[in-house]
Amino acid sequence: MRLNSYDDWSPLREIVVGSAENYLSHERDMSFDLFFYDQLADDENNFDKMYYPSVRRRTAEGDAPEDDAPARGRHRIKQRYVDELVEDVEGLAEVLRQLSVTVLRPQTMRADQRIRTLAWEADAIPPLNIRDNALVLGDEIIETPPQVRARYHENQFLAEIFGDYFDDGARWTVMPRPLMTDRSFDRSYAAGSPGGPAEYIDDPRPSAYDVGLEMMFDGAQCLRLGGDIMVNIATANHELAVRWLERHLAGRFRIHRVHNLADNHIDSKVIALRPGLLLVRNQAVADMLPPQLQKWDMIMAPPPDANNFPAYDDGELILTSKYIDMNVLSVSPDTVLVNEACPELIKTLEAARFTVVPVRHRHRRLFGGGFHCFTLDTVREGSEPEFYLD
Repeated sequence: MRLNSYDDWSPLREIVVGSAENYLSHERDMSFDLFFYDQLADDENNFDKMYYPSVRRRTAEGDAPEDDAPARGRHRIKQRYVDELVEDVEGLAEVLRQLSVTVLRPQTMRADQRIRTLAWEADAIPPLNIRDNALVLGDEIIETPPQVRARYHENQFLAEIFGDYFDDGARWTVMPRPLMTDRSFDRSYAAGSPGGPAEYIDDPRPSAYDVGLEMMFDGAQCLRLGGDIMVNIATANHELAVRWLERHLAGRFRIHRVHNLADNHIDSKVIALRPGLLLVRNQAVADMLPPQLQKWDMIMAPPPDANNFPAYDDGELILTSKYIDMNVLSVSPDTVLVNEACPELIKTLEAARFTVVPVRHRHRRLFGGGFHCFTLDTVREGSEPEFYLD
C-alpha cells in the first residue's frame, strides 16, 4: 500500500509493530537518565514508592553507599521479563491481523550489539518503541534525531520497510543526526524538575567532537491532527528540531507548540481519539493544550489501581508513569486497543460508546512503552488532510 497517515484515528489499514527480541539491558548514561527524568515523579512531583522501587546503586551487602549515587552503565533485565514482553508484542501483532490490519515487522536485532561512535559507545536496544524515531505525515516518513544513544541505529531495522514505501512513491527524509556528546544535551529541564531515575545528572564531560546543543526530538512528542500537529517542547534540543520541522513542513502542515507538557513524549498525557474528542490525563494537562484543542470534548483518564501492575524487585528500573496505559491505539474512530490490565480505562471508554479490544501487556513499566509506542501506523483511510484547529 502507499504511505498515507495523517492522524491517529482514521480507519487503520497497515501498521508496523516493533520487535522486542533481545531486549537484554538498559544503558545508564546521560542520554538515558535525561530522557527518563520525569518518570519517577507522580502528578504532584513527589516520589511515589507504591509504583516505583528505588533505583539507587547498592553495595554487595545491599545497602546504599554513602554518596547514595545511582548506578550507571549496563543494567541487565531479567530474561523472564524479556520473554513475556516478546509474547505480548507478538500477541498485539496477532490481534491487529485479526482486525484485518496488515502488519509489517522490522528486522530482528541480534543479542548484545554494541554501538561505537567517535564520541561514545552504548549497548543497542531493539526496535520496540518505533513511534519515537520516526514521524509519518501523510506521504512522508521523517526520521527524527534520537535522544537516547542506545537507539542511535534503531531505524536501520526499519530501512527495508521504509524503502518499500519509498519505491511506492513516499517521501523519505532524515533530520540532521546529532553527535550526542555530553555537551549536546540541554540539561535545563532536569535541573528545574524533581526526581526520576536521574536523581543526579553528572556534569558533562568535554569531547573533541563537541559542537554545542544539537537537534534531538521524537515523533511521540507530536499529536497528529490532520494538517495540524501539536508538538511538545521541553528543551533547547527540541526547540531546534521543531524549528527544522516548521521550515520543512511550511505550506503543508501547521505546527502548534506547547511547552513542558512533559519531559518529551506526550502519548500518556493526551491522545486524540477522533475529531473533537481527546483522552487526557487530568485537568492540568488539559489547561496546557492550545486554545483550539481546549474546545474539544475530553475524557479524563481514571487513576489506575496499584494492583494493575506487576510487583518488581527493588532496584528494577521503572521507566513509565502509572498512566502508561493511556497509550492506546485506535484502529478506527470508534474502536481502540487498550491494555487488558487497566479495567478502569476500559470501562471509561466503553461508557463513551467505544468498542474496546483488550490486549495483554504486562511489563510496560520496565520497557517504557504501550501500544501507541510499539507501533507506527503507515496507512490509514483518507486523502487530503483536514485542518481541525482553525
